[in-house]
Amino acid sequence: MKSENQDDHGDSNTQGEPFEDLPFVLVEKVVDPYIVGFHEPRGFRAEQIRGLRNKLLVMNPDNAPRSLAVTSALQGEGKTVTSINLAISFAELEDHKVVLLDFDLRKPCVETFLGLNPSPGLSELLLGGARLEDVLRPSGIDGLDVIGAGLQTVAPSELLQSRRIDELLSHLKQDYSYLLLDTPPALPITDAGALGRKCDGTLLIVGLEKSPRKLVREALANLEDQGSNILGCFVTGVRGADPTADARYRYPSME
Repeated sequence: MKSENQDDHGDSNTQGEPFEDLPFVLVEKVVDPYIVGFHEPRGFRAEQIRGLRNKLLVMNPDNAPRSLAVTSALQGEGKTVTSINLAISFAELEDHKVVLLDFDLRKPCVETFLGLNPSPGLSELLLGGARLEDVLRPSGIDGLDVIGAGLQTVAPSELLQSRRIDELLSHLKQDYSYLLLDTPPALPITDAGALGRKCDGTLLIVGLEKSPRKLVREALANLEDQGSNILGCFVTGVRGADPTADARYRYPSME
């Protein structure tokens, strides 16, 4: 019910909060439910992502800026969801700024998962049609910025060989603690390997019951052959009840 002094274009909602506070509510409605770092930050699945983050931090004892390519053997294994959730978990750390780049130029979906409208991005930047400040955008999550794939149609295999990518990653490391690159699946195209070679490390997402072991091994071999530094695999789609439903796993919150 509207208040007597409020019409459809009023300055406040029924609780008296200014409409400038509403974008957060709207973002919550459009962000994909699989982005557990946003929707369920205290949940079991978000903690699993933090566990992955912590293992990656151990591999970087000097805390230097790092670039990480995230891929999978085939599509549909959860690489983009993992990329976004992992980026959110890194952004939770004090004094950490993170940028997520959608390098899946063939089938981009980072902006879709985050509920952002498609905008000029990597394709325009790498082709010289846009500046970095034109394509960097806030994700709506503190400490996390996003560069989408872009709107311009390109030939990804040729574009990903560009020296501008090396220059871009080097430049971003001056301002960000971690750079996460959501890349295409490693099979059958070579985009992920080309990008992995340019990054400090590569993480392979393995969807349980999605990719046969043979294809996972083939993907790993292809990535290594192209010069990627494989940091490990992260398995998604594991079935079973949330262990926090067991009373033995419960622990009181400090808040």
